Amino acid sequence: MNEKKLKSAAEAILFACGTPVGTDRLAQTLEIGTDKAEALCMQLREEYEKRESGIRIVKLGGSFQMCTTEEYADQIRTIMDIRRNTPLSQAASEVLAVIAYNQPVTKAFVEQIRGVDCSGVVASLISRQLIEEKGRLELPGRPLVYGTTEHFLRCFNISSLDELPPLPADDDGDSDDAPGNESDGGEEN
Repeated sequence: MNEKKLKSAAEAILFACGTPVGTDRLAQTLEIGTDKAEALCMQLREEYEKRESGIRIVKLGGSFQMCTTEEYADQIRTIMDIRRNTPLSQAASEVLAVIAYNQPVTKAFVEQIRGVDCSGVVASLISRQLIEEKGRLELPGRPLVYGTTEHFLRCFNISSLDELPPLPADDDGDSDDAPGNESDGGEEN
């Protein structure tokens, strides 16, 4: 296939899938290398941005997805009769932040940070597909660990967790150069 046909095929695949498509899977389908598949998607992304289309292509980690531009969200909700999602509560926002910055983490770790039971909030975040179970720890009771999802990335309009804003510096002066709490064992859970 020539370059134009490959790009058109990639566009058709992204449109038809409606969910994130990994560059490795796209490459396999189009019988090209993953670097070439990513380059095609980035070209498409730039073309959509250049013409100020109502459709855009977003990069989510190692995947790409076609979605609508935020500017037209109200019109899309109206035509599809979709009710606006209720915003996250303060508790849900806090739990989501703890998980996003320290993942994978157990519910007990989140509860230790917040000082209150988080069962209901964790269940709510799972139902909103913002977090998911990522496995179990090899500890007594084999507790579940949680992490964020691709839907989380889409909702916050970021392509990877590296784009999360840095945590504020510790006010106690314990670590002036550390952006977060990497030394308090968050990665072990």
